[in-house]
Amino acid sequence: MNALTSFPQGQEPETLVSTAAVTVTQVPHRARLSLRARGDLAPLDRALGFALPRGIGGVTLGTACLGPDEWIILTDDAAAVMTACAEVSLPHSLVDVSGREITFEIEGPRASELLTLGCPRDIDAIPDGTARRTVFDGVTVTLWRDTAERFRIDVWNSFAPHVAHLLASGARELAAEMA
Repeated sequence: MNALTSFPQGQEPETLVSTAAVTVTQVPHRARLSLRARGDLAPLDRALGFALPRGIGGVTLGTACLGPDEWIILTDDAAAVMTACAEVSLPHSLVDVSGREITFEIEGPRASELLTLGCPRDIDAIPDGTARRTVFDGVTVTLWRDTAERFRIDVWNSFAPHVAHLLASGARELAAEMA
């Protein structure tokens, strides 16, 4: 399954707002695992079947490096990943945090501009295919830049209505400017 374009069986995205400037969609739930580990990561790489990204912001197969010893893994089979990593002798922590967050997708010609309404980072300086922990209007989020015009924001459930409202309002404002 392509982590960027397909959804778990029976789930479809929910469009919150769609304008000429940008479309904001709540994407279907995916399993998320929080991984913490240090040292020689080769045993974890073998268990996962791919090399964990080593540089902060790096993304490999739906796995983002959020810190020097921290990754978030998006997967369709959390149980299989947890089982594979349970056999690894390297001390590590792998926790299923699937219920913690939801994801909004922001796509369109003014997507990066919409994100500047609440994010202090230089959005245009974030390379395609990377992820960053940052804030959006004071809320801690993980920002994924998939392409020049396509982003995803992972936000804790308790802050999701606030972030959704800001994104929808901002999308309408940007569309009004284009009219």
